[in-house]
Amino acid sequence: METEKKLIILVDDNLANLQIAKNVLSEKYLIATAPSAKKMFTLLENNIPAMILLDVDMPEMNGYEAIKILKSNPHTASIPIIFVTGRAKSDDELAGLTLGAIDYIIKPFQPALLLKRIEVHLLIQAQQEKLEKQANKLKDFNDNLQKMVAEKTLDVFELQNALLKTMAELVECRDDITGGHIERTQLGIRILFEEMKKSNVYQEEIKDWDINLLLSSSQLHDVGKISINDSILKKPGSLDQSEFEEMKKHVNFGKEIIEKIETLTKKSSFLEYAKYFAASHHEKWNGSGYPFGLEKEEIPLLGRIMAIADVYDALISERPYKKAFTHEEACKIIEEESGTHFDPALIEIFTKVKNEFALIASRTGK
Repeated sequence: METEKKLIILVDDNLANLQIAKNVLSEKYLIATAPSAKKMFTLLENNIPAMILLDVDMPEMNGYEAIKILKSNPHTASIPIIFVTGRAKSDDELAGLTLGAIDYIIKPFQPALLLKRIEVHLLIQAQQEKLEKQANKLKDFNDNLQKMVAEKTLDVFELQNALLKTMAELVECRDDITGGHIERTQLGIRILFEEMKKSNVYQEEIKDWDINLLLSSSQLHDVGKISINDSILKKPGSLDQSEFEEMKKHVNFGKEIIEKIETLTKKSSFLEYAKYFAASHHEKWNGSGYPFGLEKEEIPLLGRIMAIADVYDALISERPYKKAFTHEEACKIIEEESGTHFDPALIEIFTKVKNEFALIASRTGK
């Protein structure tokens, strides 16, 4: 199958030069001639050539003026232009190339040399177009890949969140006297976290935290209660000492449950937050907490944050064995426990945002 000839426009006010160039090129290319720049622009209204051979010295509009217009128009800016001119000075050649021409050929030209130079430039142009198409295809591929990765990441996050939420709901279904506790502790953690960022408190520790995953993971802080006997978990009164010791085991049970899940899944890093929440939210700043008796910075920061949100919700919630404290009473108790139960730096944060915690109290439904 014969390859379709490429269109070349020859622009020269000398008709003899036009005919000579046409005779040289017409065997390999489709040739259109224009005796002036004005005629060239008329031809370009309906044709986009593979190349323009442009004379410099022409009446009305010279080649330098014409190329400026061509390069300023997005419709014609990419057309390769070769100056074919009698101007032989190096300054003229430099001026032409500076304006955007790809070559500068001095008349009278050698036919074989003109053909070869046109052939080489068209080959370069074809390769550039091929590279641009490949680059566009690669960009489309990368864009699609990024979209696929984003969709996959969202799917994974939703799956992780569904797992965490389902497990948390199992706990709340059994421990029905603490309904809404998970939602309210999440809200408290968010309030504390945002103020910590604003106040630059523990900024190195929290700078890489994923707040959405962190809040989702906080749902499992009491997951160990799944393993606590109903007679203790649902007891309508205060626990005696032996029952309280049994209840305290929910912390270790929670840690073990999360570790078990980690061994069964390849991508378990999303459980790292959950494990810290579950294992350390009952530790106390002075070392009197459980299960490990950790003190001060030995307690993971996530546990220290959860401790405040957890205790606040416990205080403002009504239980069969206690009345609900008011928001003001709960805040006073928590602030008085700074340096004993709670991290003093975090209590300073709590004090700044305690009015926002009143929103949590409004969600207890009491």
